[in-house]
Amino acid sequence: MNGKECDNCIANCDQSSFSSSCNMPILRRSSRLVKIANPAVVKKSPYFAGSKPSENQLVSRSGSKTSKKDAKQDEFQSDCRTKFEPENWKRVLENIRQMRSEKNAPVDVMGAEKCADQWEARPEVTRFHVLVSLMLSSQTKDQVTHSAMEKLKSHELTVDSILQTDEKTIGTLIYPVSFWKTKAKHIKETARMLKETYDGDIPNTVENLCKLPGVGPKMAHLCMNIAWNQLTGIGVDTHVHRISNRLGWVSKETNIPEKTRLELESWLPRELWSDVNLLLVGFGQQVCKPVNPNCSECLNKNFCPFGRKQKK
Repeated sequence: MNGKECDNCIANCDQSSFSSSCNMPILRRSSRLVKIANPAVVKKSPYFAGSKPSENQLVSRSGSKTSKKDAKQDEFQSDCRTKFEPENWKRVLENIRQMRSEKNAPVDVMGAEKCADQWEARPEVTRFHVLVSLMLSSQTKDQVTHSAMEKLKSHELTVDSILQTDEKTIGTLIYPVSFWKTKAKHIKETARMLKETYDGDIPNTVENLCKLPGVGPKMAHLCMNIAWNQLTGIGVDTHVHRISNRLGWVSKETNIPEKTRLELESWLPRELWSDVNLLLVGFGQQVCKPVNPNCSECLNKNFCPFGRKQKK
């Protein structure tokens, strides 16, 4: 069995790697394979009746009722876990590492980790810097984000100082980041929430980070990794989303970064999750650009479906 223990089968087993020594009954739902701890459950399950269960019969793994939307999302996640692993991905990833060996892309010198004051500031202030830099970085080039962060830090970038600064001044300091007026409002509101709820620190879970204004899953996972040194998921921005689709690293084309994240996490070994964002973002800035990518210079031009099309 390709997993640590039987009670975690859903996450750790796949369709092609059940051990013959594992005698737990198998429940099949769509493409999902589920080990049943209690064989008696099989007789009661609507999924063994030979027909599709009704909407009222849809249940989650915990036994609670779930909506069609939740069931569809659950099925998408299950399909990701059991069916797909891109061909030659190790060779492709190694080629990207080679192309990124000089580490001279904008993200390497001006990314969120470089924007934070890691030497003089208190730990909670450094974490606040990471959060603010990620909030500013949305749809904004790293050079512009870095410049805005330098201006904010010169003004003093702490939760208390932001609370004492009016929104207009914050907007002036962060201009010309994209949507600077909205981001100024979000930074101000975030500082208030952090002061009232987290004693001036930032949340230490993805769920609570996503409750802050302007913070989504990508920012939350990156913030957990950089600020808290906790790996919770892959941060998928526009570069990672675009490149993953171009390389064929998704089982089918994805239209939103969150689906791309689920696809990547379904097959990419967890020990590589922390590296893949930085690798692909820099690769996207220098080689696999959104417009006029340098496919002729890419070491993966013979492996990449998108690159092969460009050669024709």
